[in-house]
Amino acid sequence: MKGPNYWSVRRHKLIVMVLDLEEMEQLPSDKIDGFSERLKAMFPTMFSHRCSVGEPGGFFQRVDEGTWMGHIIEHIALEVQTLAGMDVGFGRTRGYGEEGVYSVVFAYMEERVGRYAAEASVKICEALISGKEYDLTDDIQEMRELRESDRLGPSTGSIVEEAARRGIPWIRLNKYSLCQLGYGANQKRIQATVTSETSNIAVEIACDKEETKYLLEQAEVPVPRGEIIRRERSLEESCRYVGYPLVVKPIDGNHGRGITVNINSYDEALVAFREAKNVSNSVIIEKYIVGEDYRLLVINNKLVAAAKRTPAHIIGDGKSSIQQLVDKVNDDPRRGYGHEKVLTQITLNELSLTLIKAKGYTVDSVLKDGEKLILKDTANLSTGGTAEDLTDMVHPANVFMAERISKIIDLDICGIDIMTTDITKPLSDTGGAVLEVNAGPGFRMHLAPTTGLPRNVAAPVVDKLFPPGSTSRIPIVAISGTNGKTTTTRLIAHMAKMKGYKVGYTTSDGVYIQNRLLMKGDCTGPTSAEFVLKDPTVDFAVLESARGGLLRAGLGFKHCDVGIVTNVAADHLGLKGIHTIEQLAKVKGVIPETVLPDGYAILNADDDLVYSMRKSVECNTAIFSMDENSPRIKAMQKRDGLSAVYENGFITICRGEWKMRVVKAVNVPLTYGGKATFMIQNILPAVLMGYVRGFTLEDMKTSLETFIPSASQTPGRLNMFHFKEFDILLDYAHNPAGMRALQQFTNNLEATKKVGIIAGIGDRRTEDNNQIGAIAAEMFDEIIIRADKHLRGKTEEELIAMVEEGIKMTDPNKKITVIPSEEKAIKHAVKTAEKGSIIILCSDVVPEALDLVKKLKEEEATKLYEFTKDDIPNLRKDDENGVHTEAELFLSKEK
Repeated sequence: MKGPNYWSVRRHKLIVMVLDLEEMEQLPSDKIDGFSERLKAMFPTMFSHRCSVGEPGGFFQRVDEGTWMGHIIEHIALEVQTLAGMDVGFGRTRGYGEEGVYSVVFAYMEERVGRYAAEASVKICEALISGKEYDLTDDIQEMRELRESDRLGPSTGSIVEEAARRGIPWIRLNKYSLCQLGYGANQKRIQATVTSETSNIAVEIACDKEETKYLLEQAEVPVPRGEIIRRERSLEESCRYVGYPLVVKPIDGNHGRGITVNINSYDEALVAFREAKNVSNSVIIEKYIVGEDYRLLVINNKLVAAAKRTPAHIIGDGKSSIQQLVDKVNDDPRRGYGHEKVLTQITLNELSLTLIKAKGYTVDSVLKDGEKLILKDTANLSTGGTAEDLTDMVHPANVFMAERISKIIDLDICGIDIMTTDITKPLSDTGGAVLEVNAGPGFRMHLAPTTGLPRNVAAPVVDKLFPPGSTSRIPIVAISGTNGKTTTTRLIAHMAKMKGYKVGYTTSDGVYIQNRLLMKGDCTGPTSAEFVLKDPTVDFAVLESARGGLLRAGLGFKHCDVGIVTNVAADHLGLKGIHTIEQLAKVKGVIPETVLPDGYAILNADDDLVYSMRKSVECNTAIFSMDENSPRIKAMQKRDGLSAVYENGFITICRGEWKMRVVKAVNVPLTYGGKATFMIQNILPAVLMGYVRGFTLEDMKTSLETFIPSASQTPGRLNMFHFKEFDILLDYAHNPAGMRALQQFTNNLEATKKVGIIAGIGDRRTEDNNQIGAIAAEMFDEIIIRADKHLRGKTEEELIAMVEEGIKMTDPNKKITVIPSEEKAIKHAVKTAEKGSIIILCSDVVPEALDLVKKLKEEEATKLYEFTKDDIPNLRKDDENGVHTEAELFLSKEK
């Protein structure tokens, strides 16, 4: 899970593992000799797990009393992540609805770590059951490495966290550090500490150290003497010009790569030059300025932090070897793997060994008491360096200089490296100099300095991207329900478009950006929602959110402004652990629970399960009903609440007991002259949405009157095709509730004969398919049973038998034709259609069915009739004007 979900609306990052205990279902923990003792020995820190007992040691108590392995695996998965430095605490284990099968749910920080923990926890539990030895070391290290590989870096992470604290939504755009803050047209982007507002020219200048130095020199900013060379033969002359000690660094390097400092001989310079050439073609030879290394961070032309940086080092005690001293430093609990803690552990790499050797030592050498040995040539925290915050001690002259430099280079986020003996004095007094100006500077040293005050340097970045009065969001309307959600989605999108918004919306047939279909297929999951929210042209999102995506990964957004639930009916039961209609309602209920406090949950008052969702929301509530005298509507009106009803033929909004009639239902094309009452149920929540979003009654009336149901506007939703002698009605009705709604409509249609083309659905229960057949027997004079294109785990024969059984339960004498191919079934119905009849096609692959019906319609319009000699007398008789005499002529010539 990556968003609000069935298991938790607030805890978004969850692993859901479906676990079959097999024979272990009969063996709880107290039935396995020594299991509890082995568990406690492997995980003594699990004592802190309170479990349902509610106190430390509670989980161990449950294990001693006897609990099932799914519950234990949940706790192991949580604990191994904690041991790897990711402290996660939420978990629960619930029955899946099948004997011995459980949903094991637990939190994660990084997805790949969570998946690894799921698999590892099962292996660990199996080892504990069998009494086999199991070493956790490799698992913990693997999870640490996965976290470092996948997590956002400290700088990006701090900006994202600051944005999230302010309620600004964010989306990670790639597996690196490119992130989007905000949605749609109001989005901004960051990549580490480079933003979508960072000047490209400024970054180019900062990455070109020669250009940077030139501009600073021209502006009378103190910089060290130096020059740039490209060939080794120029090195000796350059060293003489600059003078020792000197620094060698690549011209376009960053994060300390290829830099060597305090060089005092040509031989040292030669090694350093070759190292720098591995990073860049051009190399800077620069005077080494004596002093300490300071980083000044300027954001939006204001100094926000300053830190003194010290390279990774050790201090001798006269007894310990260099390796032992490094180990002691790494024992500091503040040091960890990669970025997991405030400080990073020191590793002795090839560069470290070179520096040690240059001092005449090996890793086994013992340093004198108090002797300091530098182990890295740069002061980066990522290589084990330390940082001391000195923001409040920087001399005003140095503050002025730093802020001026940010404007000279024109960088919105600017890291300035200074070498000086005393930051409390002007550089002009200490002989210090500006060494570099960095685009995309790291924030870690300021967020969590080794000593001194941590600085929230992410805050001014977010201030700059979203200044007071701006917004990061776009309106989001989310729609769920068993039936009607696609039509409601399309209608709301049309209303917003008519209001002047640039709308992006998702449906069960695709994703649309400004009415252009950009993705085809069932696009009602989180990926499709993110597709819309990432689009920079969209300023209004309408997102159909179906059960499948919610159970597969959660929602693709954390909050919406309006959440609509149309209805809840028995559909897809028995799938993904959802076995009852109450569980299904809980899935759909995630939508209104994500509505922002000042937003609206719009609920169907005629549906008990939907109406009860009002109890779990933390926002405003509006309800709708087909019955203006509904006690629930009356109660809402007495509370001066908001509702919508169908009364006296009108679509009406009620504020308290005051009525605001929007339009007569018969004047709304979507209702087919008022015959499609279930379409009125889709219109009511749409007008409530319009009202709470500030649409005028006239806006809504115009939108409803211009929303024409058709194969292009509402594909698969009551699409009527008029042929010369019969009609075809195509609809997506695919469950008993949908069939009942369709029945109400077709009962109002005049036809000499009603022929239904229906199918059983593979991921429905037998009783659901029986009921589809039973309803069809009531609706149609003749039934053609076809097979779905997607069988979803069942065979054609099984599905056809289920539907046929339902038909015969209602009407044993009903005429039934079985034609598994949908294309052949449609063509058969057309070929045998009686004059004045209607063919009602219930299709699951709507685009293909629509294409075929359209093709048949076109063929009818351009049909070439064939005649035989036997037809000629009849042709003469039927056609007094003799139009068919040419047919007779052709036949006489045997054409």
